Amino acid sequence: MESWIDAFLPAFGLMALGAFLKRRLLREDAVWAGIEKLVFWVLLPCLLVSSLSSVRMAALPLGGMAASLWLALGIGSIASLLMARAFGQEHAAATSVLQGGIRFNNLLGFAITGAVFGAPGTALAAVTVGLIVPCVQLIITPVFAMGGGGRPRPLALLRQVALNPLILACALGFVLSAAGGLPAGIGPLVRTLGQASVSLGLLAVGAALGAEAMRNRLPLQGATAAWKLLAMPALTLALCRAFGLEALPATIATVFMAQPTATTAYVMARMMGGDAPLMAAMTTLQHVLAVLTLPLWLLLLWAILPIP
Repeated sequence: MESWIDAFLPAFGLMALGAFLKRRLLREDAVWAGIEKLVFWVLLPCLLVSSLSSVRMAALPLGGMAASLWLALGIGSIASLLMARAFGQEHAAATSVLQGGIRFNNLLGFAITGAVFGAPGTALAAVTVGLIVPCVQLIITPVFAMGGGGRPRPLALLRQVALNPLILACALGFVLSAAGGLPAGIGPLVRTLGQASVSLGLLAVGAALGAEAMRNRLPLQGATAAWKLLAMPALTLALCRAFGLEALPATIATVFMAQPTATTAYVMARMMGGDAPLMAAMTTLQHVLAVLTLPLWLLLLWAILPIP
């Protein structure tokens, strides 16, 4: 029981503290915007590079993990768009349903898997993020572009995806892993910066959430949350078992797919013509529900896939 408290209380406690600080102490939006940029452009990429560069890729089931995650994301994307159509939503709202249905809070995922599974869990978490992030960006970026009225430009889309700092960090981490890891002196610096990403990132997540937004189209929010927090991890788990993944990789992949949607989804919705109020509502509701669903998923995974 103590290990479960150690895993979940710090993660959700940091989010609650972020919400408190935003409303009582650090009320300026510019402060939190700066923290979000720091995490997104510097700290989280450092975490990905340091984690991936220390992994022996040849010893990991990359093929099975990639097949399971990418197939789940493809099915999830189709299901999310069909759900938006079934609820009679326009394109802008459909992009929010898509983001709510397939994106994930990687900082929360790192916090939980690192606390429960230690260094091996963190390393596999980095590999999972490295497989999911490029795939998600390749899905959602063209979908946003299709709502602009003009014809999507393939080169512009590829450039936007390729310049994503998380994708660049994943690519660099894979290259450094093949080259033997980070060089002496640089390694400790990158690891120290990466360790700061989870705490600061979760504070920023909490600051971005707001209960006042949750009343926006509750039936659609509930359906999207059920798909993201229940159906997507169940689908991922089934695919992991079908592809013969061992217990720990299958568990990490499933836990990440069980995460609530990314808080940066709101920023993307606002910048790229999506339904930002709906996205804010979905983000808040999913994080509230995840307080219950994530521990249940870990208990279920522990029973189905016991890890030595």
